Amino acid sequence: MVNPGGAYLGADLYVVDVEVEAGASLLLTTQSATKIYRTPGSFAEQRMNIRLGEGAELELAPDQLIAYREASYRQDTHISVHPTSSLIMAEVITPGWSPDGASFKYRELRLRNEIQVEGDDGAVLLALDNLLIRPPLGDVTGMGFMEGYSHLGSLVVVDPRVDQALADELHRLTAGYEAYSGLSLSRTLAGTTGLVLRSLSNSTEELNRLLGACTGLLRGRWFGRAPLNLRKY
Repeated sequence: MVNPGGAYLGADLYVVDVEVEAGASLLLTTQSATKIYRTPGSFAEQRMNIRLGEGAELELAPDQLIAYREASYRQDTHISVHPTSSLIMAEVITPGWSPDGASFKYRELRLRNEIQVEGDDGAVLLALDNLLIRPPLGDVTGMGFMEGYSHLGSLVVVDPRVDQALADELHRLTAGYEAYSGLSLSRTLAGTTGLVLRSLSNSTEELNRLLGACTGLLRGRWFGRAPLNLRKY
């Protein structure tokens, strides 16, 4: 995906629709980082609708989201999966450069993922993943606000093969990185389960390595593919 404007500005609205049909496989990435500049009039917003057909596979691997000084951004993603489809979605959020060198000069980030499973009786909610980052006034970044870290990584996986053993394995994998990580499982619905991993760090590169190791494990085990290497820079 290529952003024709180069960056998101105040009152910008981007709408993205992705459908992966039955039996198809898609790797979707961005050309470069998603940048949110100052939004003095209104927040910038992205709305994404994703639908996966029977046996479909989607790996969503955008470059990092960078929020600059005085930026407000909302990202609303609606995902509809078939019980037999597979979704792997990884993302890193980082504060942008500011003239005085201080962190967390953006105003607010809201990221919401609503995941539904399509069944014979219609769609049923599997998970609602709602993230709000609203930095305090000043430069307070310690306990109580991201535990002193500046960057956040997220991994969302929905697949019939997700279970507690996999969650434990991924959590052990994160221990080898300079990041603070936690992991949650959704309920199992129509034979499929969701998984959400959150990691805090002070480095985009470290989070990319951590998420790359997790997705690499899934790519190799489930699809017989090598770890992802997009070679963009």
